[in-house]
Amino acid sequence: MKISLGPIYYYWDKQKVFDFYQGVAKSAVDIVYLGEVVCSKRRQLRLDDWLTIAQQLRHAGKEVVLSTLTLLEADSELKQLDKVCQTDDYLVEANDFAAINLRSKRNKAFVTGPSVNLYNAASLNILAKKGLKRWCFPVELSQKTLAQIMAEINPELQTEVFVFGQMPLAFSARCFTARAYDLDKDDCQYKCLMYEDGLLLSTQEQQSFLTMNGIQTLSADTFNLITQLDQMQQMGVEVVRISPQFSNTEKIIQTFKDRIDQSIDTDQALDALRSCSAYQQCDGYWFDQPGMSSIELQQS
Repeated sequence: MKISLGPIYYYWDKQKVFDFYQGVAKSAVDIVYLGEVVCSKRRQLRLDDWLTIAQQLRHAGKEVVLSTLTLLEADSELKQLDKVCQTDDYLVEANDFAAINLRSKRNKAFVTGPSVNLYNAASLNILAKKGLKRWCFPVELSQKTLAQIMAEINPELQTEVFVFGQMPLAFSARCFTARAYDLDKDDCQYKCLMYEDGLLLSTQEQQSFLTMNGIQTLSADTFNLITQLDQMQQMGVEVVRISPQFSNTEKIIQTFKDRIDQSIDTDQALDALRSCSAYQQCDGYWFDQPGMSSIELQQS
């Protein structure tokens, strides 16, 4: 089983991103997804910068995948998408069907991220004929659904599961971070740069609820499926995905690597991961329960 590192959801300045991936290059991760997937206004890094990082990671022995924007709203974004989808040097993660269409038209392979709503084997098998090589299981679905899908999909299609991080839940044309400061989206003043892991939204009872990240909504709690790795291996899952966060990402990667290699047990892995997220951890969706629930995590 391989470990992947998803694209950075948050807005960090250029030097922080370069420093982050220097650490990732030395980590135990196998696959790294690169690129801006949330907002085209985030221009600290251009495509050439991402390609520079990609080359550095490839030299470190990592498989690199270029990720595309999830919500496209302008012709300029389509042009940028087309430029990314033209690449022959790297696999592309399509985060919407525009990217899928561009890659399949050119007979180029692609993978899909967790924001693409693929809920059944029939859809996946159609896309496999169009160039899909690997798909990431949507975070809101359960283990039972995954088992049903994997029993029916093309056996050559790789399955990836999001196993750690704030869950990507929704995207909107409206920028929530700008609105929190009573700013228009077009004059957001790049407020996302102030929040390295997103802007917390709490309930009136001061319980963490959601994370606002520009036009993206994520969970406040951290999804953690470290207790389910053995089951995933038995099901045939080939890749597990960790979502980057500003601190402790390398420690998280190493903990998952140690658990996959069985050099530590589940309790040791849980202990190591408890200090790696600011808010509580959850696994409810995997058990077909409310997403913020803790089922196995609570019992362990």
